[in-house]
Amino acid sequence: MSCSILGYTKATMFHRAIQRHLSTRPARIELTKTVGGGSSSATMSPRLEALRAQLREEISVGQHTLEDFALPPPPSNDENDSHIDETINTNNPTIIDPNKTMNIIRRKAPPRPAKILPKPSWLKAQPATSENYLSLRNTVRELGLATVCEEAKCPNIGECWGGGPDSTATATIMIMGDTCTRGCSFCAVKTSRKPGPLDPEEPEKVASAVIKWGLDYVVLTSVDRDDIEDQGSGHFRSVVQKLKEKSRAAGKELLVEALTPDFRGDMDLVGRVANSGLDVYAHNIETVERLTRRVRDRRAGYAQTLAVLEHAKIANPVVLTKTSIMLGLGETDEDIRQTLTDLRNVDVDVVTFGQYLQPSRRHLPVKEYVTPEKYDEWREEAEGMGFKYVASGPLVRSSYKAGEFFLKNLIKERESEIELAA
Repeated sequence: MSCSILGYTKATMFHRAIQRHLSTRPARIELTKTVGGGSSSATMSPRLEALRAQLREEISVGQHTLEDFALPPPPSNDENDSHIDETINTNNPTIIDPNKTMNIIRRKAPPRPAKILPKPSWLKAQPATSENYLSLRNTVRELGLATVCEEAKCPNIGECWGGGPDSTATATIMIMGDTCTRGCSFCAVKTSRKPGPLDPEEPEKVASAVIKWGLDYVVLTSVDRDDIEDQGSGHFRSVVQKLKEKSRAAGKELLVEALTPDFRGDMDLVGRVANSGLDVYAHNIETVERLTRRVRDRRAGYAQTLAVLEHAKIANPVVLTKTSIMLGLGETDEDIRQTLTDLRNVDVDVVTFGQYLQPSRRHLPVKEYVTPEKYDEWREEAEGMGFKYVASGPLVRSSYKAGEFFLKNLIKERESEIELAA
């Protein structure tokens, strides 16, 4: 009996709980829209009525609705008016007659401003199609070598690798991998904080490739390796020494140029490479002092580059020092003159001028395409300041036809010495 009473009590309590819940639910609002499209007649909350009033006000002051983008623009004459009347149901201008077609005029966005300057006509490079070029490329692939000519997308690869009967074939081999620990704003080489390990067989591979190519002049360059204790200077030195060793064994006089990193300004490391047996010690200043922080990685510096070039000559007075300046980044004539003065003050022998070319949209944009006539002016001015050799032109790079320039310069010096002796 007690169980029956307990069950009845629980059922009664449950029923009353449901009634209390239903009684607290908000009353249902029913909206009834008038046929004429006017205001609604219903039991409506003040908040909803205020929103409807705001919407009517926005439409009345010319705010766009969906129909504004679907319908054609307002006609400008009576002839167009009659055409629109035929296309749109006149009883209700917001309803389109499904039995008739309508031309929708798409509104195009204004064209974006061009961020990349068009290249002028004088920037034309020789096509890479010669037999010598193809032979060099195949050897690079076979030995797994990297060249800055390819990695940095140099426009002169066909001309430098091609050589010819009256010119010296030049290749720029990039050692210590194809990935740099720095990220300069102008450079197309890949970057990483921790590139792969150095290849201990690289000195032998590079020397074998150069002897096989039969080159007269080779340029060695490298990525920055801030992740290695000696910045890769020992590896760089080994490659130069192996090249000299193999070329002497083959009975050839190979000229070696080393386009080096700054080794973080450690002059002991700079001296180690300068005394490795190379003929030219190159380190690029890249741009003028005012633009250095924008153009180069924060770990590189204008004063540090000058110090590296100066110490290379101190460590090995016989070696030629060389650097390169890119133009078209927003530098002024006064900026360039000051840079040339600074370079001569540390006894730099060779300087090259070339046009900066933007590798991709992610890199610094070109501010100006400098004319060939202006490059000639800079060559004459730099020669007048005492540089032993100056290469200046839109497509000139730091290692552009370096062997030809170097050998011609040596011939001129020897002719001058003979004349003085006579």
